Amino acid sequence: MVLCYRQHVKRNFTVLAVAGAKTNDNPRHLYTKPLSLTLNAHFSNKVDLAEANNQLKILVKTNHLKDARDLFDQLPQRDEVSWTNIISGYVNSSDSSEALRLFSKMRLQSELRIDPFLLSLGLKTCGLGLNYLYGTNLHGFSVKTGLVNSVFVGSALLDMYMKIGEIGRSCKVFDEMPTRNAVTWTAVITGLVRAGYSEAGLAYFSGMGRSKVEYDSYAYAIALKASADSGALNHGRSIHTQTLKKGFDENSFVANSLTTMYNKCGKLDYGLHTFRKMRTLDVVSWTTIVTAYIQMGKEDCGLQAFKRMRASNVIPNEYTFSAVISCCANFARLKWGEQLHAHVLCVGFVNALSVANSIMTLYSKCGELASVSKVFCSMKFRDIITWSTIIAAYSQVGYGEEAFEYLSRMRSEGPKPNEFALASVLSVCGSMAILEQGKQLHAHVLSVGLEQTSMVCSALIIMYAKCGSIAEASKIFMDSWKDDIISWTAMISGYAEHGHSQEAIELFENIQKVGLRPDSVTFIGVLTACSHAGMVDLGFYYFNSMSKDYHITPSKEHYGCMIDLLCRAGRLHDAETLIRSMPIQWDDVVWSTLLRACRIHGDVDCGQRAAAEVLKLDPNCAGTHITLANIFAAKGKWKEAANIRMLMKSKGVVKEPGWSSVKVKDSVFAFVSGDRSHPQGEDIYNILEELASGMEIYILELNHLVTDDSEE
Repeated sequence: MVLCYRQHVKRNFTVLAVAGAKTNDNPRHLYTKPLSLTLNAHFSNKVDLAEANNQLKILVKTNHLKDARDLFDQLPQRDEVSWTNIISGYVNSSDSSEALRLFSKMRLQSELRIDPFLLSLGLKTCGLGLNYLYGTNLHGFSVKTGLVNSVFVGSALLDMYMKIGEIGRSCKVFDEMPTRNAVTWTAVITGLVRAGYSEAGLAYFSGMGRSKVEYDSYAYAIALKASADSGALNHGRSIHTQTLKKGFDENSFVANSLTTMYNKCGKLDYGLHTFRKMRTLDVVSWTTIVTAYIQMGKEDCGLQAFKRMRASNVIPNEYTFSAVISCCANFARLKWGEQLHAHVLCVGFVNALSVANSIMTLYSKCGELASVSKVFCSMKFRDIITWSTIIAAYSQVGYGEEAFEYLSRMRSEGPKPNEFALASVLSVCGSMAILEQGKQLHAHVLSVGLEQTSMVCSALIIMYAKCGSIAEASKIFMDSWKDDIISWTAMISGYAEHGHSQEAIELFENIQKVGLRPDSVTFIGVLTACSHAGMVDLGFYYFNSMSKDYHITPSKEHYGCMIDLLCRAGRLHDAETLIRSMPIQWDDVVWSTLLRACRIHGDVDCGQRAAAEVLKLDPNCAGTHITLANIFAAKGKWKEAANIRMLMKSKGVVKEPGWSSVKVKDSVFAFVSGDRSHPQGEDIYNILEELASGMEIYILELNHLVTDDSEE
């Protein structure tokens, strides 16, 4: 009786809802004080309950949950529809705890009977709140009552297990379902893909087709996401063909997924072509294309796409702002980024994790550490990306103490440190040559089982190499899986920096034997090795091989290696010719390299030309003035040397003093000559004076002994 009655009520309040929608656009007029006063006195028939349920449903759908709850609490009678409406309101607002409390309270009402719709809602609540125990309890109830055979309950069950992380149980529920529809198939595919089992998701997608269940737009979209995540380009193309035949390619949901699939599979031009064919461009379309431009390294095009999006009156969402701010970060356009930061503050997206993380990355890449820290401290919620970003920000500029502090906080307050956070701190250990802390981190990496991840493995190799332990770096490399080019590149660079050029070259030659291809960074390592060993011909062979055999366009860094190679070999004229023939704009670094070589080899004319080019780019470069003066002085041209030093004085150019560092009790202290800024500066200088006086006494005694020996 209850189930039959419920269908009747559902029809009634559906009609009333439509009628109500026609009378007034504002649903709040349906819940007014006069009605609430008459509820207790006049609820005597089912029609009144149906009308109240209708009002309850409208308030829930229009996000007036508090008003809906007030109305629900005043109802003297409540049927299954009443409970369904209010529970669904809390589920839709992601308040799983209150939704589950109400569902539990409803189960105690003996006059009510749980039907497939209510049970599905309860299971959805358990999935939302990750409540495994209550979810399995409802699973048992569904088996006991036979409701498990309902397609609604079965779909909700497998979806709940997917969200909780019980992938195997979810698939078992699916396999045991007597009836499956498109929603059921899509639910299991979606769960698998979101859990990272993209290939299994594609297998179920194929099974859906073999079962003669019609694909809908959502099924195609999630299958395209699976293809994108797994890099299965051929699968994606096959699905694209099916969407063309069925006419789903014009659906914005499917079209956006197609664009993303081609972008993630490296076919960015195909993605752009799909984007241009879309008839209706929504916020997802524009966000996808901005992200694609970033992946292509065309940040300027990404910013232009964002401008066109705003001109077309499409309102950006948090992911759009995150992508655009990333464009500014990659460009190091601080002013643009600050304007976007101000805008997201105004529109309320600044608290979105993806946006806040992008803002932190922006300030980090622009060297604004104070702003990075300020954004970090203002965030209400922090994820693994947030912590990794703040640690990387301090690590990249050599602030080892702060990086370690944030890593310690992350371990106590935040999520478990991942390979990105650990690799960043290992990097700062290498750059500051603090081996003991690096070893401690190495031990932690071993304890958590991340030593074989490519990022951590390469960071360990670089850390030990920079700290002078090339043998330990080599041991880590030999013990690694050697299945990625990153660790190979790290070891080649380590050998090259330590002067083990032959080992670096041999390692480079073995790369292709293990089925890997060198990338642009790998070539920097092997070119550095050739430079240190003076192997000019081999260096040019590798340099030409980049574009000829590997289709890698040489960058400024590669040209820098070749110029250094020629300078070390004394071929200064060839180095200057190469600089002037570079297809990319030269900077002061390449000319400074040539200038230092001119000082070593005593080439005054070439040195003057190199210094002139550097001063065009940086007129107040103290190092350039001093090096040129030293070149003149070495050749006995004292007048020219004096003129350079007078020019420095007239321009107010002062050479910045070099600084040194010393590690004391796990802390690193930096200082310059005559520095008294340390809190214990006076004590330090007292000790130095005692040491100096002791040395003077020793030298006097030594001179006395030498004099006595000579007299004898």
